Parts: sequence; structure tokens; C-alpha cells
Amino acid sequence: MMSDFDIREFYDRYCDMLNAHEFDRMDEFMGDSIISHGQTADRATVIAHLKGITEAVPDMHWEIKEVAINGGVLACHSVNHGTPVKEWLGVTPNGKKIEIDEFALYVISDGKFQQMSNVHDAVALKKQLEG
Repeated sequence: MMSDFDIREFYDRYCDMLNAHEFDRMDEFMGDSIISHGQTADRATVIAHLKGITEAVPDMHWEIKEVAINGGVLACHSVNHGTPVKEWLGVTPNGKKIEIDEFALYVISDGKFQQMSNVHDAVALKKQLEG
């Protein structure tokens, strides 16, 4: 990794892209393929996943709470907010806003994400969607 590469600035730009729902800019942040949750995925698959989230939750917003950086590894806690408008995770929307904690881990080198993984409390999310 180049010494003048600012991982936090890179991640902030990525989050700005997420919150603007400008997923076609993903090539700024990852190459043609990436390791996602331990499996090789292509950029188109990652973009399709993100678009699927915002089709179900058009006002989805990722709010960054904490970031820790160790070399080329970035860990983040975010709170994701939005109001589902169509079935998501097998649950019909109820018109209410949801809020879910997400914990993500990224490996970044050569100015791009090499690995991405995240977890969230799916049970809590489903309870909100069913609420």
C-alpha cells in the first residue's frame, strides 16, 4: 500500500457513494473481483446486492458510528436506517422505519477493497419489519 493512501478518506468516500446510492461508482473502490464473506464475487454481484437493498429500502442510509484501522484492515460499526417499501428478507413492509446495527470488516490494498464482510442482527431486523 502506498504510504500516502488515506484509508479513512477512502472509506468516507465509499460511504458517501453508498448513501448517494451511486453504486455504479463501485469500480473506484474495488477491482473486477473481491472476496466477500470468504467467497470470490465479481463487482457486478456486489452492485446487484446493494441495488437490491435500496430497491427494497429506497431511503437506506449508512450512518458510521465507529471506525478502527490497523494497517490495511478497517473495521466499522454503522447504524443503517430506512423505510422498506417492498418485501425484504422475506417480510412484507409495515411502513415503519427500521434501524439496524452493522459490523463490517474490510481488507484494503492497492487503493481498493480486496475483502469485505459484514454482519447484522437479522432477527432484530425481521422483528422491526414484522412489527
